[in-house]
Amino acid sequence: MIVRREHLSKYPTVFRSLTGLTVTAFDQMLPGLLEAFDTDRRRRLDRPDRRRAFGGGDAFDLAPADQFLLTIVWLRQYPTQEALGYLFGASDSTALRAIRRCLPLLEAQGRDSMRLPDPGKYQRKALPALLRDTPGLAVVVDTFEQRVQRPKRRQRAYYSGKKKAHTLKSQVTVDEDGNVVHVGPSRPGCWADLKVLKRSGLKGRLPKGVGALGDLAYVGVADWHPEGLGATPRRKPRGRPRPAADRCYNRAFARRRLVVEHTLARLRRYQAVTAVDRHRRRQHTARVRAVAGLINRMHTHS
Repeated sequence: MIVRREHLSKYPTVFRSLTGLTVTAFDQMLPGLLEAFDTDRRRRLDRPDRRRAFGGGDAFDLAPADQFLLTIVWLRQYPTQEALGYLFGASDSTALRAIRRCLPLLEAQGRDSMRLPDPGKYQRKALPALLRDTPGLAVVVDTFEQRVQRPKRRQRAYYSGKKKAHTLKSQVTVDEDGNVVHVGPSRPGCWADLKVLKRSGLKGRLPKGVGALGDLAYVGVADWHPEGLGATPRRKPRGRPRPAADRCYNRAFARRRLVVEHTLARLRRYQAVTAVDRHRRRQHTARVRAVAGLINRMHTHS
């Protein structure tokens, strides 16, 4: 059976299994995507040196809505292009062109969905007394790694000692409600998390009064933060047992940080950012941001 949006939307359970989205969420995001698709198409085709009239030539095998559906299915399931084309009744080259057209638009919509908390409007949560030294309003930062095929050159640069494989590292920042608010550029797997943070561009985007929380990989985040509003768990003293007060603090801190782990789990259900990467490394950031936009969309509907 050839997959099309009109037919697949009649089976909501199958639709969500294939895309990670409900039919309602997909239909609500579709008008903005179609408008951006039309604008991008006119930019590509309506140029002074074009000899063929706008709209001339063979029609594309898939309607724009089906092209976006194909791209989201690709992000969720990450099949080969031959299998994806067969599923949608098109050639592998048609599937590839659809992905190349739609992925940048999904990335742009994903970036538009990322909003850092506003200290003036955000509802501050009551913190336990143990966490009184941490920022009252903060974002939570963490990274994940995705295996890539072994590079032909600069192999050591992409080798992660932690994963014992060649990887790309992505930094994801969420607010304390679980919404993705920033995705940094993908970096080689050997980079330390704090180095990825320093070069992510997040520092210049943080509103005044909003802190940053991280795990022990981010020791020193307070020095990086422009206002010193950074916090990490307390480290065990060298050669001495961990104090009971530190255990209680770290337990309370972990509960506050847990939201980023849940968000990463939702994000990594999309196989395009979980399975061994088969595509160009320079497009990796676009895939992560596109997926982040999709889970933000679903989070608002949950």
